[in-house]
Amino acid sequence: MSVESIRLPATATIPNSDWPLLLVKGAIAREAARSAAVEQRFQDHGWQGTWTYTVYDYWHYHVEGHEVLACVSGTARIGFGGEPEDGGRVLDLEVGDVVILPAGVGHKRFKASSDFAVVGAYPPGQTGAITRAGALGLQEAHRRIAALSRPASDPIDGAEPGVLAHWADEHPQRA
Repeated sequence: MSVESIRLPATATIPNSDWPLLLVKGAIAREAARSAAVEQRFQDHGWQGTWTYTVYDYWHYHVEGHEVLACVSGTARIGFGGEPEDGGRVLDLEVGDVVILPAGVGHKRFKASSDFAVVGAYPPGQTGAITRAGALGLQEAHRRIAALSRPASDPIDGAEPGVLAHWADEHPQRA
């Protein structure tokens, strides 16, 4: 499994994270990338709060949980970390691709096929409460995010730490 580790700098309205966003292209075989099956996979690997929907078309992030997104139908161009001119990235997702977002990483749907859907989930005890870009001061966002621990298991295959080895054992300290 090839993992692309993407570091995203904070912007004026999105805290992002010192931990990288993890992109795993083709992490789930196309024939296995069905909503109910992926939700069950994430639950079996210790992630909870599963849902199937789209990615919102406005910049938002989470301060109460890390998030995994797995594309289960269609295709989309999703922005991560803010606008490209602010250091963000736009990634093309297709069925089977998985993105693991550390808390604070902004995301937004730019374009998607009409059948685009992702399965999302969160580590135990964490939630996907939405914070819109600019709605919370960055210092407060960083304080809340720093209280979250790294998940124990990889949502894709359940390994400990699995792809999450790309994240440090402890939250890096912001300067």
